[in-house]
Amino acid sequence: MLLSLLGIPAHSDPVSPGAPDPAIAAALRQVSPARIQATIEKLVGFHSRSTLSTQYPASEGKGIVAAREWIRSEFGRYSEACGGCLEVKTDTFIEPPADRVPKPTELVNVYAVLRGTDPEEAKRIVLVTGHYDSRNSDNLNTTDDAPGANDDASGTAVSLECARVLSRLKFPATIIFLTVAGEEQGLYGSTHFAKMAKEEGWQLEAVLNNDIVGGDRSEGRNPNAVRVFSEGIPLSASDEEVRHIRGLGGENDSASRQVARYIAETANLFGTELKPTLVFRLDRYLRGGDHSAFNEQGFAGVRFTEYRENFNHQHQNIRTENGIEYGDLPKFVDFDYVAKVARLNAAALASLASAPAPPTKVRLLVKDLQNDSTIKWQSVPRAASYEVLWRDTTSTTWDHWEPAGNETRATLKLSKDNVIFAVRSVDAAGHRSLAVVPLPEH
Repeated sequence: MLLSLLGIPAHSDPVSPGAPDPAIAAALRQVSPARIQATIEKLVGFHSRSTLSTQYPASEGKGIVAAREWIRSEFGRYSEACGGCLEVKTDTFIEPPADRVPKPTELVNVYAVLRGTDPEEAKRIVLVTGHYDSRNSDNLNTTDDAPGANDDASGTAVSLECARVLSRLKFPATIIFLTVAGEEQGLYGSTHFAKMAKEEGWQLEAVLNNDIVGGDRSEGRNPNAVRVFSEGIPLSASDEEVRHIRGLGGENDSASRQVARYIAETANLFGTELKPTLVFRLDRYLRGGDHSAFNEQGFAGVRFTEYRENFNHQHQNIRTENGIEYGDLPKFVDFDYVAKVARLNAAALASLASAPAPPTKVRLLVKDLQNDSTIKWQSVPRAASYEVLWRDTTSTTWDHWEPAGNETRATLKLSKDNVIFAVRSVDAAGHRSLAVVPLPEH
């Protein structure tokens, strides 16, 4: 198929080439700031959710054991409301002693699985996560309050609210709503879960990690933006793969970057109030997050974080000194902002789970010296058509697109030396997959 593109491309701005799915749009309207507030206040009510606070039984209503049992009961309640559509599970293990773990400690990740309706497509998985553990100024202090309203009851609330509203819908692919422990000790919960996913061969296409998404009500905040961090050269890349990436100029085209771009496109498509600010680095300076545990296993993960943090409200004992309030309390959280973050996550999850799989074996033919560019790929189930995308090498987002019909090969009158290409799948209803950048084929 020859796509004649002389001069200005026929299509620009691929972020909203169609209309939003009305069922997904209706689900987004069900996201409730009041429910999110109730979730965050309930989690804070456990006083401390320190991973090490396992000395308190669930019956005491305090500590991490009580917190995880409540999270499990919430997932169970959502499942009852949808006729048992959610599989509520736990991932339990013993973390051996380490720098921030003084003795062997039981860690439990709690999650719910919304299984895809298509037997084959259900093997494809998208995942949203937040960590439900908290800490105060002393990581080893398991008795004093560690409310963790923003860090990270807010992210846990996003996972739970996404489960509540999306469990009312059906998707071809599978969505997992995850909450993990052990983040404050060294990403232990997410590391264990990501390794399990790798060992079991999960087709995990995207991981959305929400950590500190409370929109802290401090001066200088931006209530209309959320940062989305994504890795460049994959943490899992071998030396040979790194050399290959550098040779192609592909430092800005990791699978995680494609997830970040997809989130931005989805925000535009659904007209979400909150706009993602794409930050092309793994994470913030001096900090880390659970998405990197998935990155290390070769999965495409990104991190959502509020635009401007207040560090006086993180990892601090509750106190007032010199007129400054310290502590991660609910009164500093903007529940409407968290709801906006939840809507953005839900829109991306639902869109990905509705879309066909990305095209496979995408290749850019580079055998001959020529200014036209030919791309080929293999078809995937449920794809009614495909689209070729491209952007300038200095651009951060896909700027142009052309439909390729149901063909699996396209030639464009554009020099491969001047732009970055990608291909994505489209189903009959207009749901679009993640973009795939071609590898060269000689």
